[in-house]
Amino acid sequence: MVKRHKKYVAGEGARYITRKSALKKLQLNLQDFRDLCIIKGIYPREPKHRRRAQQGKTGIQTLYLKKDIQFLLHEPIIWKLREKKVHLKRIKKAKSVKDYSMAKRYANTIPIINVDHIIKERYPTFVDALRDLDDCLTICFTFASLPRKKIIPSYLIALCRRLTVEFMHAVIAARALRAVFISIKGIYYQVELRGQIITWLVSHNFCFEPQSTAEVDFRTMTTFTEFYTTLLGFVNFRLYHLLNLHYPPQLQGYTSDQLEYELIDDRVSLSDRVAALNISLKVGGTPSEEISEEAELDDFQVDSELADKTRQKYEEIKNLKKLFEGLKVFLNREVPREPLVFILRCFGAEVSWDNTTFPGSTLFTENDESISHQIVDRPHLEKQYISRYYVQPQWVFDSVNARRLLPVEKYFIGVILPPHLSPFSVEYKTHKYIPPEERALKDESFTLKEDLPLNDDFYNIEENIDETEDMIDIDSDENDNEQLENKKLKNMIVKAGQRYIVNKNKERKDLKQMHQLKEKMTVTRSKINFITKNLKKIIKFPEYRFTYYMFINKFKYLYRNMYSGFKTFRLLIFLIKKKNTRLYNYLKKKKKKIIIVKDI
Repeated sequence: MVKRHKKYVAGEGARYITRKSALKKLQLNLQDFRDLCIIKGIYPREPKHRRRAQQGKTGIQTLYLKKDIQFLLHEPIIWKLREKKVHLKRIKKAKSVKDYSMAKRYANTIPIINVDHIIKERYPTFVDALRDLDDCLTICFTFASLPRKKIIPSYLIALCRRLTVEFMHAVIAARALRAVFISIKGIYYQVELRGQIITWLVSHNFCFEPQSTAEVDFRTMTTFTEFYTTLLGFVNFRLYHLLNLHYPPQLQGYTSDQLEYELIDDRVSLSDRVAALNISLKVGGTPSEEISEEAELDDFQVDSELADKTRQKYEEIKNLKKLFEGLKVFLNREVPREPLVFILRCFGAEVSWDNTTFPGSTLFTENDESISHQIVDRPHLEKQYISRYYVQPQWVFDSVNARRLLPVEKYFIGVILPPHLSPFSVEYKTHKYIPPEERALKDESFTLKEDLPLNDDFYNIEENIDETEDMIDIDSDENDNEQLENKKLKNMIVKAGQRYIVNKNKERKDLKQMHQLKEKMTVTRSKINFITKNLKKIIKFPEYRFTYYMFINKFKYLYRNMYSGFKTFRLLIFLIKKKNTRLYNYLKKKKKKIIIVKDI
């Protein structure tokens, strides 16, 4: 006899495992299992044949690859999670016995989970880490701006803030910023590092509304953030080493004693001074050979078109890095400081601001006449200098996206700003719409049509247009009436030699037949059914007739009985109403009689 194969031993039934059986196999609770999956990058899978993958069971279950779960069995973090679980039980036991000194000692020695080996495992090269930096930066910048809460540990917010400031300093030193865009969500930044394009979002600096835990799952977000902070720490260290900068960052041209006495007040810490992004960082050691920012292109024997394109792109980026070089910019207090300082410093500008808004404004004051541009976001200023331009913040963003210094006339104080176009748009095809503003930026020969001024002449034009439209409507109505009259006259004309006799009896007979057909025919499911005389007696109400013919034959008798019951019920309601009206009339008459007696 041939040996029979058992079901679900091979194929999709053996390839997948449910979450419940995975928890049982790993001996973990659901929270620890989720944390472990986030750190290791394991997620649920969708099988091709769900019924086979669930081994014939119905419903929808969360499925994982069995290979991934077996891979987790050898993870050393599992032992740390188990140790932590035991430690928490000891703390709980010490509190129940009221041995608070022991509970405090246990609380200080909770095992810390280290994720360094997982970072090296998931990102074997530096380029792999840079590719996965989009979400990392977005979540770190979000947590850096959050207020302190019970759900979010305070050390995590401070760590995110420190790491994001370090990354911004690295981008400024490398001059790697390529595009920026302001949206409703926040400000999008695009950076190019080691040939990898990284895009992230920084939310606007607004006040936070209190949120409940039901709205946002902060626990899952903190798990992601703890992993991403470790990744960003590795990336920052590597970037600083490649850029030949001292890590942790130190300010250039200042010793520790000078920082203590000259730059830092009692109220200002060193971290705030570094977060100002105003002074370049200290260079440490010999320059690295891996990064060559100012290296020139080599000449190879390749296609002339391709070589020209690459050289043109290289020259464009080289000029972009020096976009704001030589400019001295002063920021007014109402302007968002951090994004503007970060963008201007990335392209070589010197920036300062009022010392009451944020520490670090030591370069120059507002009274300095060598300032070339002052960024203002208010309708007017009382005191203005002739030697500088007063522009709105959008000028900086639009100049970066256009990759050239745009004319300042369109961005003066109180002027209606031009539309802020996105630099992340995909190349348009021939049949798609290109906005005229974008076309004007790309093609210098194209000119925008200016809008009409809203003065008295404009409104007079509108009134004239309305009058002409009314006149056209009246003319069209008159033409329609004339056409109808002409048709009637044509029909009324009797031609010579023709005679038409109307037979009224025949017309009446035709009409009668039509009415009879309409009465006999009732619409049912894809059939035309003729009602007999007996059925007409049974079916009196139209609502009953339509529902009766919608039922299948075997249910029609049941519905007829139900309807007869409904009929009797309606009769009872009618009798009760009649009785109530009689009672009401009787009482009314009685009252009248009483009133008459009183009057007498």
